[in-house]
Amino acid sequence: MNRSSTGANLPALRSHNAALVLGLLRVAGERGISRLELAERTGLTPQAVSKITARLRAEGLAAEAGRRASTGGKPRTVLRLVPEAGHAVGLHLDRDGLTVVLVDLAGTVTESGTAPLDLGAPADEVLTAAAGAVAAVRGDGALPVLGVGVAAPGPLDHRGGVLHRVTGFPQWDGYPLRDALAARTGLPVVLDKDTNAAALGLALGAEGPADFAYLHLGTGLGAGRVLGGAVHRGERTGAGEFGHQTVQLDGLRCGCGGRGCLEALCLAAVRRGDAAEAARVLGTGAANLVGLLDIDRVVLGGRTVAADPDTYVRGVRAVLDDRSRRDGARGTPVPVTAHREGDRPVAEGAAQLVLAPLFGRVSTEGAPAAGCRVGGRRGRAVG
Repeated sequence: MNRSSTGANLPALRSHNAALVLGLLRVAGERGISRLELAERTGLTPQAVSKITARLRAEGLAAEAGRRASTGGKPRTVLRLVPEAGHAVGLHLDRDGLTVVLVDLAGTVTESGTAPLDLGAPADEVLTAAAGAVAAVRGDGALPVLGVGVAAPGPLDHRGGVLHRVTGFPQWDGYPLRDALAARTGLPVVLDKDTNAAALGLALGAEGPADFAYLHLGTGLGAGRVLGGAVHRGERTGAGEFGHQTVQLDGLRCGCGGRGCLEALCLAAVRRGDAAEAARVLGTGAANLVGLLDIDRVVLGGRTVAADPDTYVRGVRAVLDDRSRRDGARGTPVPVTAHREGDRPVAEGAAQLVLAPLFGRVSTEGAPAAGCRVGGRRGRAVG
């Protein structure tokens, strides 16, 4: 995510400045925002803002939202984002099912669906199911779709769009999922880890602390981390393999090949129907993460958590509080909350992999923003 909200009056930064303006239009919602306010909040000159907004209106991305009462001068014309000018598909490929959403530029879900999926099936079958889900939410294809964001289990290379040895499914190692799905759908595709996608989606709508961890417990256990307002992937894009920290030497065998992994112990408790023990194990991992990175907030998610959110919040919070007392830590306890919509945040976050660069909120590395159709045109829609 972009840590600076200040514009620069240089022609070379035209796209960057337009993204800042689009981001403010998105935040303003239906109420809209005036050109003067845009200039004040971005640091751009009024002339630069006028040129940018004129281009955005010509592309169909912005429109007038009425006028504000005068405070001494002429009434100010306010502008708003046009949500229907572009859409993105978010696709969560899990080990046993898929979730798909279609969202508009404002981030509102307009279509969604779920279906069973066997990630252990031949790649061609998985790709057929994924492409079919994308086609289903696109409908007749009349809506402008910028691209598809795919969230999948890790480890993977989000830059190259390639899967690595997905835990339990090593046959995917080296598979170019991004390019293969792009060929099937005819749309640009962005790939990232499921937990990173969810963390991105939550970060874009966050009003709380900038540093937080999203812990996802479903068919596996992983984490997405937002540090300094940015999703942390690591130099080799391998950050977030939270479930494979060893917490019990010579413990249960894990699907990754190791023993005593947090994921193995947590899922074993889930299979026994012992949610309290699963929450305690999850809390142990969360406490390790908080201690290592000084995380401000912990958000729990995934279908397993959604089935009994209060038990998981209570259990994780108890471990964090106990660790804090033993360590003699001072200050406000780390808040623990649960997202109650199961896997839905992952799919919505996947759509944000496509949309967020348009609003200056993430690096455009690997994103399809530059060559997507926006407002019926191709190319420099946000420039």
